Amino acid sequence: MTAQAPLYFDDFKVGQRFKSRGATLSEAQILDFAWQYDPQPFHLDKEAAAHWGYDGLIASGFQTLLVGFRLFFQENIWTAASLGSPGMDELRWLLPVRPGDTIHTEAEVMEARASRSKPDRGVLKMRYEIFNQRGEMVMSFIATKMFRRNRLDPEEAAES
Repeated sequence: MTAQAPLYFDDFKVGQRFKSRGATLSEAQILDFAWQYDPQPFHLDKEAAAHWGYDGLIASGFQTLLVGFRLFFQENIWTAASLGSPGMDELRWLLPVRPGDTIHTEAEVMEARASRSKPDRGVLKMRYEIFNQRGEMVMSFIATKMFRRNRLDPEEAAES
């Protein structure tokens, strides 16, 4: 499902799935990111990458994470209600992303709970998976996200 309008905490349901559009990573983008943030040899040089056993240049896993995050954000799911994230768990880089690969992000709501101490918000636990153009999962992680609510139960409204 791709959201047409931004969602609030109350709009999410356990089991709900989302899929982003794709983005293709060029060799220039991979090199630029590596020079700035992750200057390991296998991200900067084809021969070095081959020497390290990668059979060619690969993108930084951090770049894959950030591009996957951007793709999901651009689906307009969080834009009105996101309050940030206290963290991620189970981050796994499963396969390398190479120049010319097109990746997209899929996410599933695993848990949803309204905050008891702050009734204007709720917390979601979501599993994110990033795939390449061949349908191979290249990365996965679980993130906890805080969202504003757009409606309160009458009992909760009376307490606030």
